Amino acid sequence: MTICRCGSRCGAVVAGVEEVSRNVTLESTRTVVVAPPSPTSEMSGDHKKVIKGSPSQYVKLNVGGSLHYTTIGTLTKHDNMLRAMFSGRMEVLTDSEGWILIDRCGKHFGTILNYLRDEWIPIPENQRELQELLAEARYYCMSDLVEVCEGAVRQREPEKDPVCRVPLITSQREEQMLIQSTSKPVVKLLVNRHNNKYSYTSTSDDNLLKNIELFDRLSLRFSRRVLFIKDVIGSNEICLWAFYGHGKKLAEVCCTSIVYATDRKHTKVEFPEARIYEETLNVLLYENRTGPDAELMQATSTRGAVAPVVCTSDDEEERRGGYLRKLV
Repeated sequence: MTICRCGSRCGAVVAGVEEVSRNVTLESTRTVVVAPPSPTSEMSGDHKKVIKGSPSQYVKLNVGGSLHYTTIGTLTKHDNMLRAMFSGRMEVLTDSEGWILIDRCGKHFGTILNYLRDEWIPIPENQRELQELLAEARYYCMSDLVEVCEGAVRQREPEKDPVCRVPLITSQREEQMLIQSTSKPVVKLLVNRHNNKYSYTSTSDDNLLKNIELFDRLSLRFSRRVLFIKDVIGSNEICLWAFYGHGKKLAEVCCTSIVYATDRKHTKVEFPEARIYEETLNVLLYENRTGPDAELMQATSTRGAVAPVVCTSDDEEERRGGYLRKLV
């Protein structure tokens, strides 16, 4: 402490000045010692902040390098992640130029904004782009757009191979129960190769297989509209198609006949494909009708010039054969 020649009182004043000077020096030293900004922060210039403003305020978005300019009102129009980002509920990352950074691919962000504006967008024709848009909609928690995209994906999925169940009946009672209990038209194929007591003609086996293959094709194609039934232990017939509508038989196509050789009889199996298709298309007329239609049943059961195919039993064929031999 310095004492002035004027006395102790003056010395006290000088001492006070020195104390103030020392305090100022210490404060100045503490200010200089403050740590400088992080080099990384200076380098990138990115920082987080909360965005909240009026709906008419425009913001700049950088989505994976794709630049967009829109209003806060558009971004907060629906309840999704973008509303949370631009309504002050969460921080967003911005660069030194004020662009708000979103770490997503910006390919479909324009479509996202258009959906927010109009609540409708044209669905991409390309399946891959549709899947990409669906992924972006899920990321931004846009449930309405997710539902639209998922519906479009389901519609464009390749149709799977049709699967159908064909009842294999074991009794006449079971057959009647199935026919009477369904509201669908019915197509039944009775096939039993072992019912024959004669030898088959050379083409019979192939034609029998063709009838079975046609039944399988028709059942796969029309299984949702027609009930297909297969009978393998039924009557004495070998190959017989029957067609039902409203529980009543409309027509039948018998595919077997007896042919006579010089010394013996043969069983011939035919494949009347056109006739089978015709009767199948006729029964489709019954699929959307709630009750019997007398005029329709008459039209599909009797076709004027088209003569019905009549199947005869083996005994009748034997009698007919004997009668023919007597005539010869």
